[in-house]
Amino acid sequence: MRVLFVTSEAYPLVKTGGLGDICYALPNALRQLGVDVRLLLPGYPRVLEQLSLIEVHENIILSPLQEPIRLLAGIMPDGITPVYVIKYPRLYERDGGIYQDSTGKDWPDNYLRFGMLAKVAALFGSHSFLFKPQIIHCNDWQTGLVPAFLTVNSYTKTVMSIHNMAYQGIFGPKVVEELDLPPETFSMVGLEYYGQVSFLKAGLHYANWITTVSKTYAKEIQTPTYGCGLDGLLKQRQQQLTGILNGIDTEDWNPETDSYLRNHYNTNNLHIKAGNTKALRTKLQLAQSKQLPLIGMITRLIEQKGIDLLVPIIEAIIKSGAQFAILGNGDKDLETSLQQLAAQNPKHLSVNLGYNEELAHQIEAGANLFLMPSQFEPCGLNQMYSMRYGTIPIVRRTGGLADTVIDANPANIKNKTATGFVFEEEDSEELLACVQRALTFFHDKKIWHQLQLTGMNRDFSWGKSARQYMSLYDQLLVS
Repeated sequence: MRVLFVTSEAYPLVKTGGLGDICYALPNALRQLGVDVRLLLPGYPRVLEQLSLIEVHENIILSPLQEPIRLLAGIMPDGITPVYVIKYPRLYERDGGIYQDSTGKDWPDNYLRFGMLAKVAALFGSHSFLFKPQIIHCNDWQTGLVPAFLTVNSYTKTVMSIHNMAYQGIFGPKVVEELDLPPETFSMVGLEYYGQVSFLKAGLHYANWITTVSKTYAKEIQTPTYGCGLDGLLKQRQQQLTGILNGIDTEDWNPETDSYLRNHYNTNNLHIKAGNTKALRTKLQLAQSKQLPLIGMITRLIEQKGIDLLVPIIEAIIKSGAQFAILGNGDKDLETSLQQLAAQNPKHLSVNLGYNEELAHQIEAGANLFLMPSQFEPCGLNQMYSMRYGTIPIVRRTGGLADTVIDANPANIKNKTATGFVFEEEDSEELLACVQRALTFFHDKKIWHQLQLTGMNRDFSWGKSARQYMSLYDQLLVS
């Protein structure tokens, strides 16, 4: 089975969030099952710097570009998955982020940057090219035009994976002519969205199959609350919509071998975890205390992640007997609010702006609790990382959080299935009550230890999810 996996990011080359992790781990897991998966990525500077690449095609002419595209090939740093890289300096080799400039504004030519990614992907599916995939697997809006380009002259099937409905890639109608999209695609039963072009809608409409990253999120996005204006289309296509829970990289995220930790541990020597808590407090200049649980957060600091619910009650949580270690960035007002709170509570609240892989691992290992009060969460990875590290998650019941965390209610504690603390409504007071409930259980060492063991024994590896994708590919190839 031959699959081209098209994405705008993949760890460890380039990553802004969970998409990067998934587009690294899932192809690896599929290759271990015997699938010939290959990645296609834009040639950002960080990608070109980290890979040994050879040129495999030097003269790809695609309008409206003035110069030819060069296509390079190599293999991911771990030596498992082959990767094709689009070399076009004017689009991809620039300072700033992969989606935004150094001031945090979206690149104005993102429609062209990712339209070209889709065009190159479509070449694999419609021409006698370097690699002939049977399936092209597209990920998020940046690749949504691939199925639209393949409406004519295609021998491949397409899968469109939604990692977050909130980001849709909406641009002006000039995109249709400028990118040479089939004119008939610009209609309500196509990629047109209120007079604009929606890259994500294109993928959802034209792909042979749609997947998203948890069963609950697959249901939620068919409702006006979570569908972001595309719930009607998704409801129409519900027979071709599947929720497959993401896995995690259990080698990279393993408390027994994690290279970022001084103190390695497992279910048999869980007491050693405390050494990581002490080291994290020292690093972040928090007060040392065995009585105060440390709550970790690694997140984008935006409303979607529930940060607006947290800010008004964070001091109440601290007064209830807790500390915070927060890592992330996002909305400037929320960043400022958290920094001000940290300045007022320096021994109990540490706010670290940006992303730091080493600190992320150390927070997962050093925190006692991990907070994810998300407004919505397609899948979420950190709650799974947390359980693997014996760090108890506190989550809102939505999306993948609902599918992975089992609430510590009396029945679940009694039958030893509980793995965390779950609240229902998008409400600061309910969040506060849930956190305070978790703080109470922290002091019951017997129940706390059981929660840790149950979470650590859950299997969140990619193997099960990869087999579900492989089964889906099989179904598409015989349909």
